[in-house]
Amino acid sequence: MADRIYLDWNATTPLRPEARQAMAAAWNMAGNPSSVHTEGRQARRLVEDARAAIAVAVGARSQDVVFASCGTEANALALTPGLRRGSAEPVTRLLVSAIEHTSVLSGGRFSAGAIRTIKVTGSGLVDLDHLRILLADGPPALVSVMLANNETGAVQPVGEVADIVHQAGGLLHVDAIQALGKIPFDINLIRADLVTLSAHKIGGPKGVGALVMAEGVQGLEPLLRGGGQELGRRAGTENVAGIAAFGAATTVAMDALAGDAVRLQALRERLEKGLMQTPGMIVFSADTPRLPNTTLFTVPGLKAETAVIGFDLGGIAVSSGSACSSGKVQPSHVVAAMGFGKDLAQGAVRLSMGWSTSQVDIDLALEAWRKLADALLRGRRNTA
Repeated sequence: MADRIYLDWNATTPLRPEARQAMAAAWNMAGNPSSVHTEGRQARRLVEDARAAIAVAVGARSQDVVFASCGTEANALALTPGLRRGSAEPVTRLLVSAIEHTSVLSGGRFSAGAIRTIKVTGSGLVDLDHLRILLADGPPALVSVMLANNETGAVQPVGEVADIVHQAGGLLHVDAIQALGKIPFDINLIRADLVTLSAHKIGGPKGVGALVMAEGVQGLEPLLRGGGQELGRRAGTENVAGIAAFGAATTVAMDALAGDAVRLQALRERLEKGLMQTPGMIVFSADTPRLPNTTLFTVPGLKAETAVIGFDLGGIAVSSGSACSSGKVQPSHVVAAMGFGKDLAQGAVRLSMGWSTSQVDIDLALEAWRKLADALLRGRRNTA
């Protein structure tokens, strides 16, 4: 597999060497981090060091970082009825943007009748006017808007969203899983009340996530009950090796963020310049700020499954969008929410890059695409 090109970094990333080393060191420790003896305290130190690294990365307090088994669990934990700030009225309903990850669209612990969907624009940004209308139509709400979309890469105006939500007496949850390590953000500057993260999107291992709460948020109810781990907010013995690796990956990703962003944006521009040579090419959210590593595209008549298989046969791993669909190629709910028809939603292909992506990788991907596009265009002419 060494000769293959990996362009599906938004689905998951390779394990960073630093994360691998942190895991190996943790595996050699016998202690339970809840034990008070020396071995237990050594394990606890690894967990707390990682907690501090993640807190620094997002501008939070260490005690407000709650570790979970993955980003999906972190999102489910965040979506809790009854959350509040101070003596304010608790939230009793949930508003989610139409382009959220499926773990957010499922609504967490809110009942189906308490969930409403916020429209998005044709550029893939949350419709702020529709948000205002929904907030005015009921009691205080928890609003969930992702910082950066996992398919298009579109960066959402979460600061404006926060102002609107807080003025209406609500709280804001920001799924920042795709944003961490790609664009800088601070939980206080974006004025989020809750932020969720995942290790395997930044070079950490799969199976570790985190919920970060802003100072003063109250009413969080644990999904898992039992022991008093994570200050009573998430029961179960901590995944010490995974958490240590999460912390190590976070530190490296944040140190490299500025340089990687510049390099990856240049590669994305090279990629999209090449793609646009194909007649009818559509690059989704091209007119709005995006993650520097992400391109979602299609041409009329393209089937995403055909393209993904074609790229794969050419030695290139790409995606049709979110990878959380049991391995099936599904029409993009993000593209559909943006107002595009089913034919285009079925044809959306995502290329996403990371720290080892090179110009050669992009050029080979474009070469593979040109072969696929030529076959597609020939098919059109033959059926015309």
